[in-house]
Amino acid sequence: MLSLKDIKFLMRNKKARDTQGLFVAEGEKLVREAPSDDVVQVIVSRSFAEEHPDVDSWWGAGGPETGVLDDGRFASLSDTRSPQGILAVVRQGHFRIGEAVGGISPLVMILENLQDPGNAGTILRTAEAAGVSAVFLTEGSVDLYSPKTTRATMGSVYRVPHFYFEDCGELIRYLAERGITAYAAHLMGGRTYTDPDYRHGTAFVIGNESRGITDSTAEACGELIRIPMMGRIESLNAAMAAGILMYEAQRQRRNTGGLS
Repeated sequence: MLSLKDIKFLMRNKKARDTQGLFVAEGEKLVREAPSDDVVQVIVSRSFAEEHPDVDSWWGAGGPETGVLDDGRFASLSDTRSPQGILAVVRQGHFRIGEAVGGISPLVMILENLQDPGNAGTILRTAEAAGVSAVFLTEGSVDLYSPKTTRATMGSVYRVPHFYFEDCGELIRYLAERGITAYAAHLMGGRTYTDPDYRHGTAFVIGNESRGITDSTAEACGELIRIPMMGRIESLNAAMAAGILMYEAQRQRRNTGGLS
């Protein structure tokens, strides 16, 4: 059992999360959707325990022990302004890259140095809805297991295979060897995003919110594509751009017999 001090440190410190392979999921939805075998510890407020007397049975026999704290102590532990009264210590996901990209015509997202927790979480959530095979993030990107990012995934962090990597060009070459072509959303894109055929193995690259993708990554991609914009807007929100691309790929695949 982790102490309250250890849990709070886990919430605030990426190195501790990485070293221990754990993270803290807060809120009823995130805790309920956590894989039962990965839930290590559960803590609830006294009010939550009174409103949910069956909380101990949520994970079946042999589930994690549930600790109860006074509402004030729970609030001091919580990472949110309006705590729901429940959090859990959960093991980080362990996915196999070969399985994630080894199917027929994988659809992949690559996030290069993405910094905003809301963007990263929303992209992971949208990726699940769009049938994406895997999400890759550079080491310089936001931590998917930080409390803010995890909440933004709305539970998709448990189900969408995700991996961190060091070199974008190396990853793009790895994917190319497996028949997956990388397309980067770029202001200098030669074709509109609806023009290429995404029914084959496809990877979309989304860059940093302010700087976009690096020049070396742009050069490594199979093609640069652009999303047309009207008015005086110079760029789209990263999560919005990612969603547009993912759903265009889904549309093409659905119109030819469904996602592979």
